[in-house]
Amino acid sequence: MTHLEPGMPAPDFALQDQDGRTVRLADLAGRKAIVYFYPEAMTSACRQQACDFTERMPDLSRHGYAVVGISKDPVEKLARARDADDLGFPLLSDADLAVHEAWGTYGEKNSYGRIVMGVRRSTFVLDEQGVITHAFYSTKAKGHLDMLDKRLGFSAA
Repeated sequence: MTHLEPGMPAPDFALQDQDGRTVRLADLAGRKAIVYFYPEAMTSACRQQACDFTERMPDLSRHGYAVVGISKDPVEKLARARDADDLGFPLLSDADLAVHEAWGTYGEKNSYGRIVMGVRRSTFVLDEQGVITHAFYSTKAKGHLDMLDKRLGFSAA
């Protein structure tokens, strides 16, 4: 399984967002970005994580960060998720899991003591050139933004 680390270039992607527009990794060039992968839109943990990102968008934006979320959900479900929670960043659909596999976020994981195949909740921080500065695999939804803030210091003035 792929395992990305700081200093590596982020794998390229071109995925549809919740409105059917294509978003490419190249669209994030020139600014810092947080790319996070989550198992399923509109589930409680994933919803909380997305809402936490939206709540912290003013701080993230002030420090130059763009945010995109990627899941295997179809575009229509992502549109419902965005509308239900008034999310302030794009949600991208990777239904065939090709981008998940390139980023090492799909594979074996421990789910309540059982080894299963699935999406590993993961977050990557990229610099302005698309190079990974932080890679966090198998993260928890709860407290995720606080952990990122401690590492990146985006709520500081």
